[in-house]
Amino acid sequence: MTPLATRVATAAVLVPLVLAALFALPPGGWAALVLAAIVLAAAEWGRLAGFAAAGRAVYAAAVAAPGAALLILAPPLASTGWPDPVVLVACGLATLFWLAVALPWVLRRWPARSRLPLALAGIVALSGVWVALVELQARSPWLVLAAMAIVWIADTAAYFAGRAFGRRKLAPLVSPGKTWEGVFGALAAVAVYAAAIAPFAHSAGYQGRGDAVALIAWIALALALALMSVLGDLYESWLKRQAGVKDSGTLLPGHGGILDRVDALLAAMPPAALAAHRFLGT
Repeated sequence: MTPLATRVATAAVLVPLVLAALFALPPGGWAALVLAAIVLAAAEWGRLAGFAAAGRAVYAAAVAAPGAALLILAPPLASTGWPDPVVLVACGLATLFWLAVALPWVLRRWPARSRLPLALAGIVALSGVWVALVELQARSPWLVLAAMAIVWIADTAAYFAGRAFGRRKLAPLVSPGKTWEGVFGALAAVAVYAAAIAPFAHSAGYQGRGDAVALIAWIALALALALMSVLGDLYESWLKRQAGVKDSGTLLPGHGGILDRVDALLAAMPPAALAAHRFLGT
């Protein structure tokens, strides 16, 4: 089987299963399923941090334990999701990490000389995206798809715009294939997408005004999430470059590891969940 055929076959199996779980499972079941994926991603993060096999298992358990405890003590509920402090702390810390730590980390290309900063970064990032995905699904599975679509559209548009017009490298020492023209193409596509789904805001629970100012604010938010997704992609690329590996793992044939597929979501979903928590009703 060719690499492309392997890639397509993996997606053909995985995508329907994820969609079925997203729409069929209650929030608690969805949270447990996503937590299992987070544990596998944590093992990959441990590999990028330089842990041996035993250390990766311990690290994955350290990431899983707080989530399992949270599911028992304060499980997410349909429509309302997590208790307010859970969303604000987990997603707030993750968003702060991406803006205040990961961004300069990538811009300055800090070398990963110590395992501890990488391990702590993984706990914050993985916990944040888990809480975010569960919060959005509890409110509506369609919110998860709408938020993820921003990332997918940005990634796809960046690829084609970069291929067609790419001249200026975005971060050649981090991810040589990315260009500024690709980023601009991604932002343009996301702006169109955000404007197209704006009429559905009230059916999604938005209770504010629906004038031009609100539309501009929504498009600005979507663009910010798209930029966050680029940051997540660049950050994981830098970690892999530092670790000397092409992929974070081999769990997904043709795609690499779980982190390779969700790197952009890691940075974009926590602020998306914070926005939904703030602006959307139950």
